[in-house]
Amino acid sequence: VIVSVVVIVAVFVADEGNHRVMKWEEGAKQGIVVAGGQGEGDNLTQLYYPQGVVVDQLGTVYVADRNNDRIMRWPKGATQGSMIAGGNGRGGESNQFNSPFGLSFDRRGDLYVVDQGNYRVQKFKIE
Repeated sequence: VIVSVVVIVAVFVADEGNHRVMKWEEGAKQGIVVAGGQGEGDNLTQLYYPQGVVVDQLGTVYVADRNNDRIMRWPKGATQGSMIAGGNGRGGESNQFNSPFGLSFDRRGDLYVVDQGNYRVQKFKIE
């Protein structure tokens, strides 16, 4: 039995000034846009100062969209994202953010969001 395992190393960068998330694969001379890149805004194809970015095992990109106070999900190869949390205006309620900044998954796949302006971390079940 011959088994071959290929691991593709990539770095994902929240390029806040250009309102996009870039993916840089090992050895690449140029990155590719995997989220946003359509200028600043609040459409599903846009981001507005993205901060945190995390990628799951399926290649889905999750973005803390800071100035839109929302968390966006971009499946691998998608041309637009979907809003999975926030997006209800800036505020301190459980369905609102005030400058979401960082993202992380735990072992169970729950998403943690650093909500900088509200001085809290919120946990979300991802389906």
